[in-house]
Amino acid sequence: MKQNIIFIHPSKMQTPMQLIALDPGHFHASLVHQQMYPEIDDVIRVFAPDGPEVKQYLQRVAAFNEQNSPAVRWSAEVYAGSDYLQKMLLCDPGSIVVLAGNNRLKPAYISHAVHAGMHVLADKPMAIDAEGFDSLQSSFAMAAANKVQLYDIMTERYDIHNLLQRELLQLPELFGTLQEGSFGDPAVIKKSVHHFKKTVAGKTLIRPSWYMDVKQQGEGITDVTTHLVDLLQWTCFPGQVLDYKKDIHIDTAITWSTGMSLPQYSAITGEQQFTPDLEEIADAGGLLEVYANGAFDYTIRGVHARISVQWDYEAPAGTGDTHYSLLRGSKAELMILQDKEQQYKPVLYIHPLSADTVQMKTAFRTLEQKYPGIGLKESAYGWEVVIPEELVKGHERLFAKVMQQFLVYVKSGQMPAWEVAGMLAKYYTTTQALLVARRLRASTG
Repeated sequence: MKQNIIFIHPSKMQTPMQLIALDPGHFHASLVHQQMYPEIDDVIRVFAPDGPEVKQYLQRVAAFNEQNSPAVRWSAEVYAGSDYLQKMLLCDPGSIVVLAGNNRLKPAYISHAVHAGMHVLADKPMAIDAEGFDSLQSSFAMAAANKVQLYDIMTERYDIHNLLQRELLQLPELFGTLQEGSFGDPAVIKKSVHHFKKTVAGKTLIRPSWYMDVKQQGEGITDVTTHLVDLLQWTCFPGQVLDYKKDIHIDTAITWSTGMSLPQYSAITGEQQFTPDLEEIADAGGLLEVYANGAFDYTIRGVHARISVQWDYEAPAGTGDTHYSLLRGSKAELMILQDKEQQYKPVLYIHPLSADTVQMKTAFRTLEQKYPGIGLKESAYGWEVVIPEELVKGHERLFAKVMQQFLVYVKSGQMPAWEVAGMLAKYYTTTQALLVARRLRASTG
């Protein structure tokens, strides 16, 4: 569908801007609504196929209104029909489209929206395979031509542990320089463990059936790894414009599955049978093998890195999703670790390799001025960075931070070159890792 688009210079934009929720199939779609934004109209335009997913989205938005009344006061105009995409494209250019749902559909949604002159804020991943990456490249080019912003929701940048790890890496008196590592001993390691069955707001999170279909959700190696690759780039190469054609090489990659029985599937979807697509890939014993796990080693600007993601069905009692991050410097190693001794809360450690502790502690004090309340205490790993509770924000509360940053880019009419280059580098990395892993899987049967 072609439209005549009138571009409005950012300084002449009228506020409030229109917010559009397009096919909000994942609960992340609602998390940007935990607060209001002066630049955005109170009325959300919702376009989606009719069904339980859009109803769940509206219920979550209503819950935010109730919990935070009167500060949060969203209302919604809903169009639910088979031609929802065509109807959405009739909205005004300059509107902001929020995407969080079926990952297979995202590249096309993004392409249609930026062609129509709309800004797009998309939940990860924006591409789950090489074809999706090619589409994303074209969308970034069109976004630039149409003077609109295309951005993905990288909440983990705003987690205080990740922020401080990034800050510490930039203190040469403390960290030294980032090491290159080697294939067998990478300088950067990032791992995360997740769970299909989880509790949100005291209730079991109901996932759509397509969440277990890697043709729609994507394999784990191109999904959650998006956050890990983004953190690696943002932390180790701050403000640098990466060139994925020159700077990145996948060395090796593997994937493996998580088995899920029909009762387990039913518990998290509410469905009593596998969908026809899932039925086809379930084994003779009725076990669904979901290729949600993956790991790859790669080099980025000469630095050896390892990325790993694992999805278990359910976390053991008292635990939850975990994140591990190790950065090796010439003077110190920086590590984020969650273990049972810390009640599985993330903890940031500094392991000094240099004997000059006075100089290192002096460097750390520069951060104490920027982040009041942080400090150091000795631990088995060296030093633990003590972080006051008021600086620790839950994952769900970070979505508003991303929206605020996105609005800065929208209002200014431009995004830093390193952001766009970083997104392209990130999705090239994950989709190329998938190609390498699939070749290995095919060769080994």
